[in-house]
Amino acid sequence: MSATADHAEERTNPATKLGFEPGQVVQEIGYDDDVEQELREGIEAIIGQELEDEDYDDVADVVVLWFRDDDGDLTDALVDAIGLIDEGGQIWLLTPKTGRDGYIEPSDINEAAQTSGLSQTRSINAGKDWTGSRLISPKR
Repeated sequence: MSATADHAEERTNPATKLGFEPGQVVQEIGYDDDVEQELREGIEAIIGQELEDEDYDDVADVVVLWFRDDDGDLTDALVDAIGLIDEGGQIWLLTPKTGRDGYIEPSDINEAAQTSGLSQTRSINAGKDWTGSRLISPKR
């Protein structure tokens, strides 16, 4: 792919800024009809395969966790997600933007991440209605 084509894909594929790589195994948790379909399709285009669902029973390189305020306890969800990723893996926590149903305060995300042993490394605009937080586990 040419440099020009790479830049065109970055503009059109919302998943390019999330750092996904071809061949990665990405498990998706919390899928519902409100998720950002364009982002999901962009991730699949980059990794070259479909996202694995909640029934996937091997370790993943990345977990994409769609989480809304009424989905339960965020800390518990993050601890469960940690068990799904390979050492050095990452979690993309996707939450509704401010003013949307299911919005979660950034301070609550930070507290849940710290409590579950994760570090938040960056936040991104993940679509029209969603914000993404990249969470990683400290090196062991």
